[in-house]
Amino acid sequence: MSSFQVLFTIVLLILNACTKDASTPTPDQQNTVAFEGTKTVTYNNVSVDVIIDKPALAEMDVIIAYHGTVIYDSLVLDAARTTLSKVKEILDREDIMIVSVAYPEQNLLMGDNIRESEAALLWVKNMASKDMGIKVKKIFLCGHSQGGYIVTRLNTMYQTNGVVANAPGPLNLVYRCQLEENGSIPQGITCTLLRNTYGTTAANPGAYHARSLLNFTKGFLSDILFVQGLDDTPIQMYSWPKFKQDVMSCSTCKNSQFLEIDGVGHSALFLSTEAKTAFNQFINSR
Repeated sequence: MSSFQVLFTIVLLILNACTKDASTPTPDQQNTVAFEGTKTVTYNNVSVDVIIDKPALAEMDVIIAYHGTVIYDSLVLDAARTTLSKVKEILDREDIMIVSVAYPEQNLLMGDNIRESEAALLWVKNMASKDMGIKVKKIFLCGHSQGGYIVTRLNTMYQTNGVVANAPGPLNLVYRCQLEENGSIPQGITCTLLRNTYGTTAANPGAYHARSLLNFTKGFLSDILFVQGLDDTPIQMYSWPKFKQDVMSCSTCKNSQFLEIDGVGHSALFLSTEAKTAFNQFINSR
């Protein structure tokens, strides 16, 4: 090939590079595609289904959401989907990925599903960036009811950028299951499973307390916002002052904030304008 032909070939290559179709995505641009769907994630050989709502960005903060009690595993995906939708409704930003965890419940003692809940958190912390082709920045936890119980417990195990727990519970399984035993309230599967395993609350109160949220009021590793509607059920409100007092007395915990709202009940975070504002301020200030 002559020197002229070599020069001509080089010029053509340069021109081709300069006029490359601008619509052809680069590898980084390929990661900015939005994603919405269900995924089974695994960490330390523990698997759990999650529902993901990812914006069309390459890097983002993540909220990991945990639903309330539904008892039957046939309902957990719908519960996770509903929780994702409710969190998205109150969130004032569109640049956050939401990962809603469909943790199991059926035939499990209260608290045993912390394994699957933990696996979802550790997947986001350690594997989501690679698996999703994104850069995960800040990580927040948000839970409702039993989901609030879960995120509060996780806050004693792992540090994140912040935790929001709405009406977390069960707070006091000794009290709740005593009411069932003496016929004051109808029997439910949660206490029945505990009674079949440990006997009655009178015979083994320590086992019931060990699985109550009142047993997890110390050692918080991240700032946490508790939201509680003051028109919640009598069972929840019976132990709420004790729970709040125990949390506030922790001298080694990260900052704990309490937002108590009159006129709303168990779903205060999703119904109250005041709670929505506090939620977004909490997320945006960290």
